[in-house]
Amino acid sequence: MSIDRDTFENTNEDELEELSVPDQVLGFLAATDDRAFKAREIASQIGVDEGAVSTALSRLKDRDLVEHKATYWAITDDAERLDGYSGYERATALFNEQLGTENEESWREHAPSEPHPSVEDEQ
Repeated sequence: MSIDRDTFENTNEDELEELSVPDQVLGFLAATDDRAFKAREIASQIGVDEGAVSTALSRLKDRDLVEHKATYWAITDDAERLDGYSGYERATALFNEQLGTENEESWREHAPSEPHPSVEDEQ
């Protein structure tokens, strides 16, 4: 996975140590947690072989860190589970640095004012 020149020059060696493929996959899915992707799309976005991404996704699914439906993959919404995964914090920090962090104020401006109908069904 490539990094920009500014990150290269301003980041220490420990921080630049390459993330494992599962950490990269999880970090990408965390940074795009409002979407689900096919394995080939994830591979293309993080610059890793599709076979390695598929293997990583299967392992992450075995740990209940990602969800799988048909050919699509998404990060779990189980915050406790993610917090327990040691690579999650580091991967999230790296992707936040590269893609930017969420702006909570901006998110709230675009959030629906009423809950999704499926939430109402649960009440």
